[in-house]
Amino acid sequence: MLGDLPYRQDLSRSAAITASAAFEDALAAAGGGLAALRRAHDDGSLPLLRVAETQGDLAMIEARAEHHREHADDVVVLGTGGSSLGGQALYALADSGFGPSGDSPRLHFLDNIDPHTFDHLFRSLDLARTDFLVISKSGGTAETLLQCLICLEALADAVGRENAAPHVTVIVEPGASPLRRLAESWGFFVIDHDPGIGGRYAALTPVGLLPAVIAGLDPAALREGAHLVLHRSLNAARPAASDPALGAALNAACGQGAGRSAVLAAYADRLLPFAMWFRQLWAESLGKDGKGTLPAPALGAVDQHSQLQLWLDGPDDKLFTVVTAETAGRGRIVPPALVEDGRLAWLAGRSMGDLLDAEARATVEALAERGRPVRQLHLERIDETALGALMMHFMLETVLAAHVLGVDPFDQPAVERGKALARDYLAAMGGR
Repeated sequence: MLGDLPYRQDLSRSAAITASAAFEDALAAAGGGLAALRRAHDDGSLPLLRVAETQGDLAMIEARAEHHREHADDVVVLGTGGSSLGGQALYALADSGFGPSGDSPRLHFLDNIDPHTFDHLFRSLDLARTDFLVISKSGGTAETLLQCLICLEALADAVGRENAAPHVTVIVEPGASPLRRLAESWGFFVIDHDPGIGGRYAALTPVGLLPAVIAGLDPAALREGAHLVLHRSLNAARPAASDPALGAALNAACGQGAGRSAVLAAYADRLLPFAMWFRQLWAESLGKDGKGTLPAPALGAVDQHSQLQLWLDGPDDKLFTVVTAETAGRGRIVPPALVEDGRLAWLAGRSMGDLLDAEARATVEALAERGRPVRQLHLERIDETALGALMMHFMLETVLAAHVLGVDPFDQPAVERGKALARDYLAAMGGR
């Protein structure tokens, strides 16, 4: 018997939207999307829907993670977009920016191609004690291939090409791609990327789980959280019993007429990488045929000082999703003896978590009072189960929103044009 979800979705402050005919129409359309997902789950035609139930690859992931944990002080993850963002979102559970706890290696996600960054990388790490995880679904991503070749030269200089193989793991789909051939030539350990799962939907596959397990996280708990959400939605008797369907309908009802941005404000530092992961998922899946809404990640309480003025008093063109967690009473407490200024008496005896909780609630209420559509997703705790659940929620919500909008959530034709032009410009530079 599956348990309750580790989060609670509250749409009560968007009553003007949820009571509208547009919302009812969108929810009915999302119900059609749920029926399509049930069929895809049953016939196996959408591998994404089977990942949460999969256990057979966990032993391999854990064994390879243990290899890197024993072999390296630092692990550099090379990849961009979906090959990196999911892993970053999971890794944030283990490292808040000051290094992971225990004896886990420190992970570095290099998802751009800024030469300044790589120059500092090579000066900062002992390459003899550094491993590399190279991820590209197609095996032909220009940025990742360039990153890989640059790092291989540095690694070979440090340890010798004949000793490089144990330092590298490659995740790439089967086939004769440039990355696959490179891995075979050097003798690297290769993990197959499922060809049926796009990079932005791959966070709960080895793409995201291998970095997570290297950092000491529990992969089974991540998938269990995802399974809770998937099972609840696939078995929903009506669309309103599915949280992702409700979210998709809310976004569609808000966005189709007004073109609202989709602001996702996370009230926890550990969830900011998750919000960045959501940005790509939403933008690349829905931005087609003149449709889609702009995803805008935000961090509470920081963005109360940089964006709240616009949110409350600027144009009414945003839907707000505020993700909160149980923080009241958490953290160190302000000693009353230190509060010498009477004007700060309201801080005496309060914890840092008390203030974060109060500010999150205040933001939600202020937005609602201003008539801005806002929903809240509240977590009892931030752990592997909760993050796996959130990821599956937003993957399903994205797919269902695409169904409502009538676009394909799994392709990105406009991006492919940009890649082709970049290759042309590089070729036109000529030789050095």
